[in-house]
Amino acid sequence: MIFKKETYDIVGVAMIVHKELGGGFVESVYQEAFGIELLDHNIPFEKEVKLQIQYKGNLLSKYFIADFVCYTDILVELKSSAAISDEHYTQVINYLKATKKPLGLLLNFGPKSLEFKRVILDPNSRS
Repeated sequence: MIFKKETYDIVGVAMIVHKELGGGFVESVYQEAFGIELLDHNIPFEKEVKLQIQYKGNLLSKYFIADFVCYTDILVELKSSAAISDEHYTQVINYLKATKKPLGLLLNFGPKSLEFKRVILDPNSRS
């Protein structure tokens, strides 16, 4: 498993946030609290990272914004919804395709218990 310890640390921070706030807040509340906890736990991160997209060697004017990139290589996308949907999963897949990062974490603070999903892009996949 790639980035096992780092994943454990990031999900642990998310659990702290969820335990403190519970479900029901808007995503921006969890994003701010999550950033505070990342700092408190000395986890290196960037917040609201602009992800450029290339097409046939050309940089497109359209781009994605990832909630966080932790440890340089782990994209972290936060949600506050009833459940993780296929749309959320596809969003993280697209972020990984755009950046060629090896791992994405999808964290959903909406339900009674924190939901999380590790997303690894198959480097041989084009879809």
